[in-house]
Amino acid sequence: MRNLLYTVLGIAIITSFISPVYALTISPAKLEVTIDPGQIQVHEIELFNEQEDAKALYSSVENFEAQGESGAPHFTGANGGLATWITLTDSVIVGAGERVTVPFTINVPSNAKPGGYFAAVFFGSVPPQGSGGGEVNIGSKIGVLILLRVSGDVEEVAGLNEFSAKDGRKFFSTLPIQFGYAFNNQGGDRVVPGGEVKIKNTFRLTSATFFANERGGSVLPGSIRRLNVVWGDESYLRDENKTGFFGTAWRQVKDFHLGWYTAQLNLSWGETNIETAKASYHFFIIPWQLLTILAFIIFLFGFIGRWGLKKYNRFIVAQAMRQR
Repeated sequence: MRNLLYTVLGIAIITSFISPVYALTISPAKLEVTIDPGQIQVHEIELFNEQEDAKALYSSVENFEAQGESGAPHFTGANGGLATWITLTDSVIVGAGERVTVPFTINVPSNAKPGGYFAAVFFGSVPPQGSGGGEVNIGSKIGVLILLRVSGDVEEVAGLNEFSAKDGRKFFSTLPIQFGYAFNNQGGDRVVPGGEVKIKNTFRLTSATFFANERGGSVLPGSIRRLNVVWGDESYLRDENKTGFFGTAWRQVKDFHLGWYTAQLNLSWGETNIETAKASYHFFIIPWQLLTILAFIIFLFGFIGRWGLKKYNRFIVAQAMRQR
């Protein structure tokens, strides 16, 4: 469900639609297929209308490519490529509370070059007015990403560029800590890097291990994508500046870390030949809020102890003077 929401929101933002998406659900959110040159495959898309009135929806198809290091899709129209290989109905009416299955075919030309091809099948409230890239219709759209691999000998050229904490930070007071790595793909098809990140503490013991690409993010050909991983509770990142001094100190008590740490990234990728890469990043965790409170408590007890000792000594001296 999270991947579906991410895809729908991503499409809405990228294509700058003005009106909100009405209560319509589409599945699957992403379809990954492999087809031989000259072959045809038939697939299905399911539309579910959650509203109380029927909806007329119009289909369109656009190719897409990666935009920036976020990996967000940039739609480029339907001039050639996968968008022209997909055939489906021009429109469909989905009744109130109804689920409708829409079949579509992918017809790969016999002379198609092996590699990756990427497109999106859209359903919108306004009929499409053209196929030029960047053209926007006023209305609501949702879509399914189609990730096609034309089978054959595909060149695989990819690698790890760099690995670091967010903004290159070296000092932290508490978890969560966000890391990221830039991965480049100059091959003929998308690459899905896998592997793990291992955290070593000052004594070189393992403090944590987590996936390097838990959501299965793809790096499209001819692009560099930055994939992020988080050590700790990711939900705190949204409220990083709202926790406050004592709230942060309480988190440090519950998940205590202090000292010099190393994040070790171990990646692997490839369909035909498995490639690997490693990288390390060193950083410090100093829970200064908690240490400040502990220092104050130690000072307070020390002050009270010294004051009490002086009072006790005066009492002893006064008692001795009375007994003379």
